[in-house]
Amino acid sequence: MKIYELIYQQLESEILLGNYPPETFLPSESQLAKHFEASRDTIRKALQQLTNHGYIKKVQGKGSLVLRREQLRFPVSGLTSYKELQNAYGYDSSTQVESLTKLIVKKELAEKTGFEENHEVWSVLRSRKIDGQKVILDWDLIALEFVKELDTEIAKDSLYAYFEKQLGLEISFSEKEITVDPVKTLDKLYLDLNEQDTHIVSVTSRVFLKNMRQFQYTESHHRLDKFKFHDFARRHQL
Repeated sequence: MKIYELIYQQLESEILLGNYPPETFLPSESQLAKHFEASRDTIRKALQQLTNHGYIKKVQGKGSLVLRREQLRFPVSGLTSYKELQNAYGYDSSTQVESLTKLIVKKELAEKTGFEENHEVWSVLRSRKIDGQKVILDWDLIALEFVKELDTEIAKDSLYAYFEKQLGLEISFSEKEITVDPVKTLDKLYLDLNEQDTHIVSVTSRVFLKNMRQFQYTESHHRLDKFKFHDFARRHQL
């Protein structure tokens, strides 16, 4: 193992143990070079590794700032919009609408999503930025049969607020599946992935109205290190 990798591991351990708390700065490059008896170039390589893995960021004129690495809570059960979660947990977050188009559902997409073949749907791709980093990528398909009009301003704010308050849709339940999948091209394009990220958490949902008709399909991709999913469960003997 190279010297800078050993230094990286030592500094990583110090950060995880809380010896360098979030929102504080690491010692300067000169101080670290003296402490580890290494060259400045070696220290820079170790610091770059910390940056690549999301532990620190360089602040011009100040040094290496230790970042917060809290995982954000997302409920597994229940049917809650992102906007509602943002308000409930106080995330510093913003939404970017990457694309908004109409699609005709072909056979392969019908088998994947549950929509009937040849039906027309809205396709909405949105990235979610939390604490300055894009860590969620949401792809929604919405049946045009129930949602005749849709624009980027609505998609940027809250789809569910529009569906329920403006259109009067009665959203009832969803079927969810959570998997860990390899990073795809769209993830690389629209998410701020760490250098070592090869997989994302994917939450797929089919959402139904009170009349039992499916009106939405969602794929939500989450960066691995930022999220934890939680639920409350009671035991029932079978």
